[in-house]
Amino acid sequence: MNAHLLDVAVPNDWDRRGLPGWSYHSQALLELEKEHVFRNHWQIACHVSDIPEAGDYLAMDVVGERALILRGKDGVVRAFNNMCRHRGSRVVADDKGHCRNALVCPFHGWVYNLDGTLRGAARPATFPELDRNEFGLLPLDVEIWMGFVFIRIGSGPQPSVAELMKPVEAEMAHYRSETMVPASGVWTQTSPVNWKSVRDVDNEGYHVAMAHPALQDLYGPTYFDEPFVNGLSRSFATYNRNAGRRWSVRRYTALAPEQARLPDYLKNAWVYYGIFPNAVISLMPESVQFYQEFPLSTGQTLLRGAVYRYRDESRAQAAARYLSYRIDRDTMSEDVQLTVWSNESMLSRSFNGFYLSDLEYGVRTHHDHLRKVLPVLTRETAPEEKEMAALNERLRTQQAG
Repeated sequence: MNAHLLDVAVPNDWDRRGLPGWSYHSQALLELEKEHVFRNHWQIACHVSDIPEAGDYLAMDVVGERALILRGKDGVVRAFNNMCRHRGSRVVADDKGHCRNALVCPFHGWVYNLDGTLRGAARPATFPELDRNEFGLLPLDVEIWMGFVFIRIGSGPQPSVAELMKPVEAEMAHYRSETMVPASGVWTQTSPVNWKSVRDVDNEGYHVAMAHPALQDLYGPTYFDEPFVNGLSRSFATYNRNAGRRWSVRRYTALAPEQARLPDYLKNAWVYYGIFPNAVISLMPESVQFYQEFPLSTGQTLLRGAVYRYRDESRAQAAARYLSYRIDRDTMSEDVQLTVWSNESMLSRSFNGFYLSDLEYGVRTHHDHLRKVLPVLTRETAPEEKEMAALNERLRTQQAG
């Protein structure tokens, strides 16, 4: 089978420029990104195995909005705003937990059923009669795909997750990720950069040979990227026949058992699906993971992710998963440093913008997707901050017409 799924020809005269430097430190642009990019697109919240039992929940913040993912008594996974309908308190304060029969707001004690409906207000005689649905938790769009729980805060038109991921559905199905369980909990850390700098590094493998010794040892020249097409990208690599100069790589390739469930072209491969605007699902023979980033400010980003394993993994699979984690951990640390160096340049008067290689079309096509959503990014010089939203709306209208 041809390992390329999304590959498209890159024209010789393609525009090699990336986004303008001003877009990495504009507060007005960040507000537009929050509304049109992050809230309006699907976000990975967790895996169904993170909330296996009725009453299990997971909470997360998405650019100023609160999300609560909850499994009901009927086994259905739902998503809500984590916000009491009384005074706006968080209904749950922890990032993950379990409630036996109901959610109780810690502020005044309003009680919600596990399907989000209002069970009752504290001291109900002090209120008019409250409709249990009207005053229930506000629902969010939720969709489960291959075991991953996707949520959406906004309401603008978007394809379903299944439609978005259709090009890689058959490939992903080989991993049976819906049957996996957490290898550990959801992790988070912060990085002192603009979120787009994280994507810029992660969206191309041109830097692997120089910046990632372990990955270069593992992959060699087999790694390739495919550009973003309709919100989805893909990267692929197989183990280098000469891998083993580094301890983790040498032990990994020696210990990792071939998975009978996988076709030959995936038995010794690492695959990455980039999901616009800010997430990646990474597939390895012994595990699957997701990672993503959310802006906290123009110069600070939250990194978030989790790893999932097979429920019946063997000792060899567990060892391989540990070793792949070591390789991935070093790679992430190296990438964080690269994002810092790149992001620093955006404030320099000497920075004239990116000039991209033919191998960096993952960066370019991600930027193209951003320009389509926010056409103000086509401006090479920074618009006035107070004019940003109005200018973007005019350009959106022109673009639609």
